Amino acid sequence: MGFGVDMAKAREIHKTKIREARFPKLEELDIEFQKALETGASTTDIVTKKQALRDAPADSGITDATTDAELKAQWKTDLLGSSPYT
Repeated sequence: MGFGVDMAKAREIHKTKIREARFPKLEELDIEFQKALETGASTTDIVTKKQALRDAPADSGITDATTDAELKAQWKTDLLGSSPYT
């Protein structure tokens, strides 16, 4: 009998990795937001991107994952950048 993966702990680690990856992206978007305000440009896309980053750790796919492979597959490279699992 082998050792299994503690999925509850794996989910928390995955969420922590998401939070670490999104931090610099949120900072960049804050700068873009300020620049848009200064120029009177639309901030709608920026606000949408920031909300997606904030919502990322609560993605239902993380909760629904039953294996470590499924959990790793929940990394959204289009939003968070390259996966820490590769």
